[in-house]
Parts: sequence; structure tokens; C-alpha cells
Amino acid sequence: MPRILIPANGWRPRPHQMKFWGALEQGKRRAIEVAHRRWGKDEIALNWAAVSAMQRVGGYWHMLPEYAQARKAIWTAVNPHTGKRRIDESFPQEIRENTNEQEMFIRFKTGSTWQVIGSDNYDSLVGSSVAGVVFSEWALANPSAWAYLAPIVAENNGWANFITTPRGKNHAYAMLNMARKDTDTWFSEVSTVADTKAISIAVVEAQRREYHALYGEEAGDALIEQEFYCSFEAAILGAYWGKEMAAASREGRIGVIEPVKGYPLHTAWDLGIRDSMVVWFFQIVGRHVLVLGCYSATGYGIKHYADVIKEFAGRLGLERGNDYVPHDARQREMGVWVDNPLSPDDGKAKQRIEVMIECGLSPKKVMDHALMDGISAVRQVLPRCSFDEAMCGDDPLEGLRQYQTEWDDEKKIFSDKPLHNWASHYADGFRTLAMAYRDVMADPAPPKPKGIVVGDQAPPGWELPTFNDLLEQQANEPKMRERI
Repeated sequence: MPRILIPANGWRPRPHQMKFWGALEQGKRRAIEVAHRRWGKDEIALNWAAVSAMQRVGGYWHMLPEYAQARKAIWTAVNPHTGKRRIDESFPQEIRENTNEQEMFIRFKTGSTWQVIGSDNYDSLVGSSVAGVVFSEWALANPSAWAYLAPIVAENNGWANFITTPRGKNHAYAMLNMARKDTDTWFSEVSTVADTKAISIAVVEAQRREYHALYGEEAGDALIEQEFYCSFEAAILGAYWGKEMAAASREGRIGVIEPVKGYPLHTAWDLGIRDSMVVWFFQIVGRHVLVLGCYSATGYGIKHYADVIKEFAGRLGLERGNDYVPHDARQREMGVWVDNPLSPDDGKAKQRIEVMIECGLSPKKVMDHALMDGISAVRQVLPRCSFDEAMCGDDPLEGLRQYQTEWDDEKKIFSDKPLHNWASHYADGFRTLAMAYRDVMADPAPPKPKGIVVGDQAPPGWELPTFNDLLEQQANEPKMRERI
């Protein structure tokens, strides 16, 4: 057997990568690298996985936000300087036992394995054994993936590396701040082009001019700040509701919300099949929407969510209202059976609305609508919403901020459909809420409620126009979608 030096093909970390590589060699089990484009994040991650697989027999994963993008981004990606696939450079054929192109899986002669996977189906990975995992483009990944995998990695005394560019102040930003405080366990670093000098300012400015031509000056500058200067403050390109969520934060409408007695607690659902099920909890008081919480889970039947809703309403001391569901909610609820084994209906799945009623819920379908009409409805409703930050949680609120359209890099235009990722489920549930708004009948002249606390002031907007006013206004608006 020939002797192979790993890292292979003469690879060595470049000067700006030395801190990260050195921390890994010194045994850091957790690391987050926030770095500019073309820093070489995946390059260093692949080579460290190769070293680890030779030193310790175990399973190693390279995780992308979505499984569908993993093949192009990692498995078939070619180094433009050498013309070779990156995985072939990092994992030479001489150290492999076999390679499964279909499953993007490599087994090494040491007994270790390496595979490319997606965080969009992380729940299918639970129970697997892993000695090391890379979360590539962590800011775009489903943050719940690490919550599921962390116990497995910890049990195996494994390592986890998070590499990314910023996407607003989301879970990657929170992790970076946490890592900066826990230097015993974590390595953390932010690498901008000003720090590394790996890309000349002339190249960055040339890219800025191109972005200006594509997106306009404001969005182009925001993209440069994000991609090359690692700004967490930059607007998220293509975000549908970024401006509205930023306004909610700026106006103090994300904070502590006290429920208002005498007004029912409603729910709005995103009914998944294999994906996450999302339930938003809300009251409508006058013309204002109090978003009191959000719950998301995977792999449960309707009864589980009914129990959660009843417990939530009881804890807040609120009467139950309607449970708003998408217009296509009559899909079958698999795995729900009748109790009588002699019944001719035994073994038949029931419609979800049937199951909801049997579980004590009050389902009500929102009107059928086009996707973009629902997105526009959310944009109209968000200015009157206040969110309980703790009860909603970071992921749901960030999901509303991160929900964005797809960018077609070949055509250089935004597509007509949203990017389907972890944020989609929260956004779809909130579209249900927005469409339900017109159906919730408040008192004609409700008193200004007491006990609502958002920061130090009551939420604004009690005299906002009615929903019908907004529909009329929307009809007169330009058809071009507003995006950051």
C-alpha cells in the first residue's frame, strides 16, 4: 500500500486559515468560523475531516442547509485552479475502500466513513453515530439540526465545526456570541477581507459595481457588507418581510406580551406531512394582533398538538378560539385509526379536519389564495403585530426574518417562488394567520386593552385601517414585490 500524506496533494492552510487550523489541531471540539466569500471554509473543513478519519475510526458528516444543494456545492464541486473535484483532492482514491456516488458516501480503508447530508432532513439522522460534523453555511441551515445532533456528538466525544457567512442576527450570530464567551470549549473567529487581505479591495469594489447593476445600490452595498465584510447588520437579500420585522423590533413590538382576558386565543397552522408542523398562537384585540407563542414539532399526530394548545390556553387563562388551517387541510392524517376493531372503517386514515374535531379543536379553513397573495397579506398584517419574544422563540421569529425568494444565478433575477428551507414552515403558518385575520370578528369599538407590555409602552397602531381597507390599498399598489 502506498504511503499517503494527509492532508493530501500538498495542501497546507493558507496564512489567514492558520488560526482555525491550529485550533483544530490543538483539540478544540467546537469551532465557528464566520468568514468572507472565497476564504476557503469548505476547503479547510474537507481536509480536517480527512485527517480526523485517519486518526479515529468513526462517521464524519459534511452538512449543507439542503440536501438538494449538497451535490453541486460539495460532491461535484471542482477546484478551478486544478480542475479536480475537491473531494478527490481531500480524499485520494488510495485511502478509500469504496465510493457511493448516489448517496455521496465514502468508506475509507481505516473503517471511517464520510458523507454529505442536508440539515433539512436532520431528524432522519437521529440514532446515527457521528464522530465529527461540519455545518457548512450554518447561517442558512435549520438551527434545530444541531439541537438534535449535539447529544450524539457529545456522547461520542466528537467535534463540530460551523462555517458560514452572516445572514442577519440569527442563530449563527447567537452562536458566535456564545462561543466568544466560552473560550475554553470553543474557537471563534470573524474573518473579513480587511482582516485577511485574501481578496484585494479592487476586486471587492468591482463586485460591488456588479451588485449595484443587479440589485440596485442599497441592496448591492448590503450584500457587499454581508459577503465580504461579514456584517450581521446588513439586510437579507430577497427577504419578503425583512423591513416589517426590522420595524417591529425598532418600534418595541418584540418583547414581553401580556394576554388580554376576554379575547379568545386562536391558532394558525402549517400542516406538514413529513416536514415540521407549526402552530402560531394569537389574539386579536381591536385591530391589533398579539402573537403570544409558536410551537413546532415533527413526527406527531394531531392529538399531540391539540394537547399542547389546550395546555397553552389553560396556562394563560384564555378561552379557546378557532384553529385556522390552510384551505387544503382535508388531506388524510396517516396513522390515525378508529378504536372499534369491528368497524368497517378500521384501518382507514381520516381527514385532518375530522381528527382535529375529534381532538376537541375548532378547525376553520382560511380562504383559498395564491401564494403571493398570502405573502402580501402577511406584509400588510405585520405592522399591527406584537410578538412575545420568549414564547415565540428565536427560530420562529428568525424564520419570518429569513423567509426569502430564490435567486436564479443563471438568469440573474429573483424567481417567482420562495426559497424552501427551514424558515418556510414558520412562514407558511404565519400566512395562515394573516389570511385568518379578516375572519376574526372583534368588537366594533373595543376598549383599549390594558396589561399589554412591549418594552415600556403599549403597542402602536390601534387606529390602523381595517382589513378591507388594506385589501383595497393592496389592489392599488404596484405589482412589483417589495423586497430588501
